Amino acid sequence: MRARRKRLAGLDPGAAGRAAEQAGALPPGRIVAVYRAIGSELDVDALSLALSRAGRELCLPVVVEPDAPMIFRRWSPGEPLELDEAGVPAPFPLAEIVEPDLILTPLLAFDAEGGRLGQGGGYYDRTFAARPDVTRIGFAYAGQEVERLPQEAHDIRLHGVLTETGYRPFA
Repeated sequence: MRARRKRLAGLDPGAAGRAAEQAGALPPGRIVAVYRAIGSELDVDALSLALSRAGRELCLPVVVEPDAPMIFRRWSPGEPLELDEAGVPAPFPLAEIVEPDLILTPLLAFDAEGGRLGQGGGYYDRTFAARPDVTRIGFAYAGQEVERLPQEAHDIRLHGVLTETGYRPFA
Protein backbone atom coordinates (compact mmCIF):
# COMPACT_ATOMS: atom_id res chain seq x y z
CA MET A 1 0.00 0.00 0.00
CA ARG A 2 2.94 2.33 0.57
CA ALA A 3 4.11 1.66 -2.99
CA ARG A 4 0.60 2.30 -4.33
CA ARG A 5 0.33 5.62 -2.47
CA LYS A 6 3.77 6.68 -3.71
CA ARG A 7 2.77 5.81 -7.28
CA LEU A 8 -0.50 7.77 -6.95
CA ALA A 9 1.41 10.79 -5.63
CA GLY A 10 3.72 10.71 -8.64
CA LEU A 11 0.89 10.27 -11.13
CA ASP A 12 -1.30 13.08 -9.84
CA PRO A 13 0.53 16.02 -8.23
CA GLY A 14 -2.66 18.13 -8.41
CA ALA A 15 -4.76 15.76 -6.30
CA ALA A 16 -4.31 17.68 -3.03
CA GLY A 17 -5.48 20.91 -4.64
CA ARG A 18 -8.61 19.26 -6.06
CA ALA A 19 -9.35 17.71 -2.68
CA ALA A 20 -8.99 21.14 -1.02
CA GLU A 21 -11.66 22.48 -3.37
CA GLN A 22 -14.06 20.09 -1.60
CA ALA A 23 -13.37 21.54 1.89
CA GLY A 24 -16.92 22.87 2.16
CA ALA A 25 -18.30 19.33 1.91
CA LEU A 26 -16.62 18.23 5.15
CA PRO A 27 -18.80 17.68 8.21
CA PRO A 28 -19.13 20.61 10.62
CA GLY A 29 -16.47 21.23 13.20
CA ARG A 30 -15.14 24.46 14.64
CA ILE A 31 -11.69 23.07 15.45
CA VAL A 32 -10.20 20.80 12.78
CA ALA A 33 -7.09 18.70 13.30
CA VAL A 34 -4.95 18.53 10.18
CA TYR A 35 -1.48 16.97 9.86
CA ARG A 36 1.89 17.64 8.27
CA ALA A 37 2.31 15.26 5.33
CA ILE A 38 5.28 12.91 5.44
CA GLY A 39 6.58 11.12 2.36
CA SER A 40 3.80 10.37 -0.10
CA GLU A 41 0.88 11.21 2.23
CA LEU A 42 -1.61 13.51 0.53
CA ASP A 43 -0.41 17.03 1.28
CA VAL A 44 -2.82 18.96 3.47
CA ASP A 45 -1.42 22.49 2.90
CA ALA A 46 -4.06 23.65 0.39
CA LEU A 47 -6.84 22.11 2.49
CA SER A 48 -5.50 23.81 5.63
CA LEU A 49 -5.63 27.18 3.88
CA ALA A 50 -9.16 26.53 2.59
CA LEU A 51 -10.38 25.52 6.05
CA SER A 52 -8.73 28.53 7.65
CA ARG A 53 -10.29 30.89 5.08
CA ALA A 54 -13.67 29.31 5.82
CA GLY A 55 -13.31 30.32 9.48
CA ARG A 56 -12.39 26.98 10.93
CA GLU A 57 -9.70 26.90 13.59
CA LEU A 58 -6.84 24.45 13.00
CA CYS A 59 -4.65 22.33 15.18
CA LEU A 60 -1.98 19.70 14.68
CA PRO A 61 -1.46 16.40 16.51
CA VAL A 62 1.49 16.12 18.84
CA VAL A 63 3.06 12.92 20.16
CA VAL A 64 4.22 13.62 23.71
CA GLU A 65 4.56 9.98 24.80
CA PRO A 66 5.10 7.02 22.45
CA ASP A 67 2.26 4.81 23.78
CA ALA A 68 -0.26 7.51 24.68
CA PRO A 69 -2.98 9.27 22.68
CA MET A 70 -1.81 12.36 20.84
CA ILE A 71 -2.65 15.83 22.08
CA PHE A 72 -3.58 18.69 19.75
CA ARG A 73 -2.07 22.17 19.70
CA ARG A 74 -3.58 25.20 17.99
CA TRP A 75 -1.83 26.05 14.70
CA SER A 76 -2.22 28.34 11.71
CA PRO A 77 -0.64 27.82 8.28
CA GLY A 78 2.84 29.30 8.16
CA GLU A 79 3.56 29.11 11.90
CA PRO A 80 6.89 27.52 12.79
CA LEU A 81 7.04 23.90 13.90
CA GLU A 82 9.43 21.60 15.75
CA LEU A 83 9.72 17.82 15.81
CA ASP A 84 7.63 15.98 18.40
CA GLU A 85 8.54 12.72 20.17
CA ALA A 86 7.75 10.74 16.99
CA GLY A 87 9.88 13.02 14.81
CA VAL A 88 6.88 14.68 13.15
CA PRO A 89 6.58 18.48 12.74
CA ALA A 90 4.33 19.91 15.47
CA PRO A 91 3.54 23.27 17.08
CA PHE A 92 5.81 24.52 19.84
CA PRO A 93 4.87 23.61 23.45
CA LEU A 94 3.69 27.19 24.07
CA ALA A 95 0.82 26.69 21.60
CA GLU A 96 -2.57 26.22 23.26
CA ILE A 97 -3.78 22.63 23.73
CA VAL A 98 -7.23 22.25 22.15
CA GLU A 99 -9.82 19.53 21.59
CA PRO A 100 -10.72 19.12 17.90
CA ASP A 101 -14.27 18.46 16.73
CA LEU A 102 -13.01 16.83 13.52
CA ILE A 103 -9.75 14.95 12.91
CA LEU A 104 -8.34 14.57 9.39
CA THR A 105 -6.08 11.56 9.27
CA PRO A 106 -3.56 10.29 6.73
CA LEU A 107 -3.72 6.62 5.81
CA LEU A 108 -2.30 3.88 3.63
CA ALA A 109 -5.66 2.39 2.63
CA PHE A 110 -9.39 2.66 3.34
CA ASP A 111 -12.49 0.66 2.49
CA ALA A 112 -16.14 1.53 1.85
CA GLU A 113 -17.08 0.68 5.44
CA GLY A 114 -14.73 3.23 6.99
CA GLY A 115 -11.89 0.82 7.68
CA ARG A 116 -8.49 2.52 7.81
CA LEU A 117 -5.00 1.12 7.45
CA GLY A 118 -2.53 3.49 9.10
CA GLN A 119 1.24 3.59 9.15
CA GLY A 120 1.42 1.02 11.95
CA GLY A 121 2.45 3.19 14.89
CA GLY A 122 -1.01 3.18 16.47
CA TYR A 123 -0.96 6.92 17.22
CA TYR A 124 -4.29 7.65 15.56
CA ASP A 125 -5.90 4.43 16.87
CA ARG A 126 -5.02 5.38 20.47
CA THR A 127 -6.20 8.92 19.89
CA PHE A 128 -9.51 7.83 18.32
CA ALA A 129 -10.12 5.43 21.23
CA ALA A 130 -9.56 8.27 23.72
CA ARG A 131 -11.90 10.60 21.77
CA PRO A 132 -14.75 8.39 20.50
CA ASP A 133 -17.11 11.33 19.84
CA VAL A 134 -14.75 13.21 17.50
CA THR A 135 -15.56 13.03 13.78
CA ARG A 136 -12.84 11.01 12.00
CA ILE A 137 -12.18 11.75 8.32
CA GLY A 138 -9.54 10.13 6.15
CA PHE A 139 -7.61 12.32 3.70
CA ALA A 140 -6.29 10.23 0.84
CA TYR A 141 -6.03 9.57 -2.87
CA ALA A 142 -9.16 7.89 -4.27
CA GLY A 143 -6.86 5.12 -5.54
CA GLN A 144 -6.03 4.14 -1.96
CA GLU A 145 -9.45 2.51 -1.59
CA VAL A 146 -9.40 -1.28 -1.30
CA GLU A 147 -12.27 -3.74 -1.36
CA ARG A 148 -12.07 -4.70 2.33
CA LEU A 149 -9.65 -4.20 5.20
CA PRO A 150 -9.44 -6.66 8.06
CA GLN A 151 -10.64 -5.07 11.30
CA GLU A 152 -9.38 -5.88 14.78
CA ALA A 153 -11.12 -5.09 18.08
CA HIS A 154 -9.04 -1.94 18.63
CA ASP A 155 -9.67 -0.51 15.14
CA ILE A 156 -12.03 2.46 15.02
CA ARG A 157 -13.77 3.22 11.75
CA LEU A 158 -13.74 6.53 9.92
CA HIS A 159 -16.88 8.60 9.46
CA GLY A 160 -15.86 9.54 5.92
CA VAL A 161 -13.03 10.18 3.51
CA LEU A 162 -12.03 13.22 1.46
CA THR A 163 -10.18 12.53 -1.78
CA GLU A 164 -9.46 14.42 -4.98
CA THR A 165 -12.81 13.13 -6.27
CA GLY A 166 -14.84 14.56 -3.36
CA TYR A 167 -16.11 13.81 0.13
CA ARG A 168 -17.77 10.48 0.88
CA PRO A 169 -19.48 9.71 4.20
CA PHE A 170 -19.58 6.13 5.48
CA ALA A 171 -22.67 4.50 6.98
